[in-house]
Amino acid sequence: MELKRIRRQTSTTEENTDLNTMTVSRLIERKSGFNIMKSMGIVAACLMILPVFVVILVIYRDPPLDQLRGFAEARVIDVNHHKGDASSKYVVEHKDKLLDGLLSEGFDEKSCLSRYQFVLYRKSSPHKPSSYLQSRLRKYEHLHKQCGPYTESYNKTVEKLKSGHHIGPTDCNYIVWISYSGLGNRILTLASAFLYALLTNRVLLVDRGKDIGDLFCEPFPEMSWLLPLDFPLNQFNRFDQKSPECYGNMVKRNVINNTADSLPPFLYLHLTHDYDDQDKLFFCDQDQSLFQNIPWLIMKTDEYFVPSLFLISTFEQELSNLFPSKDMVFHHLGRYLFHPSNAVWGLITRYYGAYLANADERVGIQIRTFDTGPPPFQHVMDQVIACFLKEKLLPEVNPQEPILTPYGNQKSKAVLITSLNSGYFEKIRNMYWEYPTVTGETIGVYQPSNEEHQQTEKYIHNRKAWAEMYLLSLTDVLITSSWSTFGYVAQSLGGLKPWILYKPENRTAPDPPCRRAMSMEPCFHAPPFYDCKAKTGIDTGALVPHVRHCEDMSWGLKLVELDKL
Repeated sequence: MELKRIRRQTSTTEENTDLNTMTVSRLIERKSGFNIMKSMGIVAACLMILPVFVVILVIYRDPPLDQLRGFAEARVIDVNHHKGDASSKYVVEHKDKLLDGLLSEGFDEKSCLSRYQFVLYRKSSPHKPSSYLQSRLRKYEHLHKQCGPYTESYNKTVEKLKSGHHIGPTDCNYIVWISYSGLGNRILTLASAFLYALLTNRVLLVDRGKDIGDLFCEPFPEMSWLLPLDFPLNQFNRFDQKSPECYGNMVKRNVINNTADSLPPFLYLHLTHDYDDQDKLFFCDQDQSLFQNIPWLIMKTDEYFVPSLFLISTFEQELSNLFPSKDMVFHHLGRYLFHPSNAVWGLITRYYGAYLANADERVGIQIRTFDTGPPPFQHVMDQVIACFLKEKLLPEVNPQEPILTPYGNQKSKAVLITSLNSGYFEKIRNMYWEYPTVTGETIGVYQPSNEEHQQTEKYIHNRKAWAEMYLLSLTDVLITSSWSTFGYVAQSLGGLKPWILYKPENRTAPDPPCRRAMSMEPCFHAPPFYDCKAKTGIDTGALVPHVRHCEDMSWGLKLVELDKL
């Protein structure tokens, strides 16, 4: 209706302009019979019509990126008359671009625009990092600089590694993270591996896979975190549970203990969702003691295993010092480690400007397509709408009333939908396009992309995915799907406790449709249920108050803060 109104106004303007043009031309003809004066009249008329065409072009111009969907299709309402631009709105609010000491200075800002420019887009977090965490990060950065790729210590250790024999004491010990699984999983597991590096005084080196360097800036000053391409063990696809270097396999074969003669130069740690009881011994104190004598650990995982680190007594005090609020682990480590590359940052800032910049409130909705086959579309659609209406995250509409022209300082909300399926976006967009809201709020609904299928190996797919996770983290309230690592990353980076959509069962929409998360922390989907001392099964979600079972996966584990429940 708003666009129709603009078209009617434009049409009227054009008619008036035509009349003015005819009038001008006739006056000129009466004053002079020369053709040159006719030409001047035509030029004058064109100059009068030109602003009308400029207005039309502004209204109907293409969005900033060809891939952007929804911006041109949604019912766009101008709310700029009572908003400032993004820079003026947020710079005053964000005085500390180092996140209260979480980040360090000394980076070339042009090489990673997002590291410091994020303050223009993200609200200041009320969750401050502990002074101990700040101190440990500075110490880690020093260690990484001393032991990183091609340093003297690294080169010496690599030469010993090539020998194939037990290396003995070294100046630097390493944890090598293997790039594995989808992007959301990789982000969560990288944070897990980094925390393990902090706890064990190891240097984290990252298998770049196909796109790690394309998606993320270097997080540590003066030294890369990327594993050199000439690393002697870089054929990582050969490692699995049956590999002779796999720790769980070595335990089964009884070929490893804490004596120097039996210790290998490196160990492969298999911590993916299909790991077995021997692999899970990684989470036992006595096994951690053995790992201290092995300089190279190669880790493959698709799990956010942080909650189980809190159950290892060796790490208990250090973790308490690092994170006095137990539900802040990924919020702090994620904002420390994961800065979008310049290519991704360009997408984020353009998406933000097109969709979110001028709204009073931003609502994110993340809808996952399940690997086991999607439940019926309409059931999920009904569930999503029931959730945001029941929790009053978005207003109801009144189908009996016409849409009126907005006036005054009406509140506006921008809804950002991320899904492989465009149907959810279209349904919600049409709902707020066709009917007015009962509150008088104006609602814009946007979807940056719809890829139809997950395409993990494609550069542009992962760039878009990372941009959309980051955009969701910039919203004020968030709805996420069960089991979604995509949603976990967004909620934790943004410091948001989302409303989680229950996983549909029996092809019906759940009732209630969603619930509020206990904390912003991600869920560990495949935790061990093993008492290392008693050597028997146990419910690891009932051992300590701050490690509980997840809302969206009854056997999963997540960190919570009791004072915030």
